[in-house]
Amino acid sequence: MTGNIFEALLLEAEQESFAELLRDNHIRIERIVSQGHTSGWYDQEDNEWVLVLEGAGTILFADGRQVRLNKGDFLHIPAHEKHKVAWTDPDRLTIWLAVYYDSRQKE
Repeated sequence: MTGNIFEALLLEAEQESFAELLRDNHIRIERIVSQGHTSGWYDQEDNEWVLVLEGAGTILFADGRQVRLNKGDFLHIPAHEKHKVAWTDPDRLTIWLAVYYDSRQKE
């Protein structure tokens, strides 16, 4: 499988754009495109590792902690750590690469 992460970007979309790039039993990789979008609360079954490829965003955690991510910044969010996207740059696209994985041992 091949592709380009910067192809087919939606400009000024009303909602965030999610594109699944890879999935198997243990991992899922998505490209997320935001522009001024925020989200509701997430409480995910899987761990998440997210990288900002372009733009900027702020992740808010349920404990009140905020993490600002700019181009090149990454963040690990453990499973069930409640969080949401509190802000993304309204003037330019924010392109996220999100990797979701299960760290539990499979038997």
